Amino acid sequence: MFYYLVRWLVKFALLFLGLKYEGIHNLPKKGAAIIVANHVSFWDPLLVAVASPRPVHFMAKAELYQNQILARLFTALNAFPVKRGQADRNAIRKALKLLESGQILGIFPEGTRKKEVEMEAAQSGAAMLALKSGAQLIPAACVGTRRRFPWGWGRNTLMVRFGKPLDLTAYQQEKTKSASLDQISKEIMREINKLLYE
Repeated sequence: MFYYLVRWLVKFALLFLGLKYEGIHNLPKKGAAIIVANHVSFWDPLLVAVASPRPVHFMAKAELYQNQILARLFTALNAFPVKRGQADRNAIRKALKLLESGQILGIFPEGTRKKEVEMEAAQSGAAMLALKSGAQLIPAACVGTRRRFPWGWGRNTLMVRFGKPLDLTAYQQEKTKSASLDQISKEIMREINKLLYE
């Protein structure tokens, strides 16, 4: 209930500011999916959550959960902790459980927010989860959040673009091979980059 209330309030505010969506039809109406997006602003998860017709579950850095108030807030907003820089088995199990139950997971494959304009190489977590769960992998681009938030409210474009699901058929028999995960991760970043500059 809290998730939907916050989502509605944020959606109202962002639509007032001119938020636009593209490619909503690329999101599955049912079944598991992983939305993979660029991450330059604190606002990016909110934009993705607002743009998606279905609830999105996000991984959030474990440091945020050291504060009990923040921990409860993020949990109520469908987020769960992940320890960065290591293979967090608890987070992986949680993610797989969500996907196996047909939910949507939101992941920022660069691993953290980037101050630089250029995107960095993707970590392999999203690719691994997609192959293990069979979930659709949906690239997405958050456009304009760097310039508009939090310091300015200019007239620049504020948009979320969803791309077509990536075809992982060729990799289905190689669920844990690092070469396959690296290749998928590179493809993820290529597709996000295309969406950013359409």
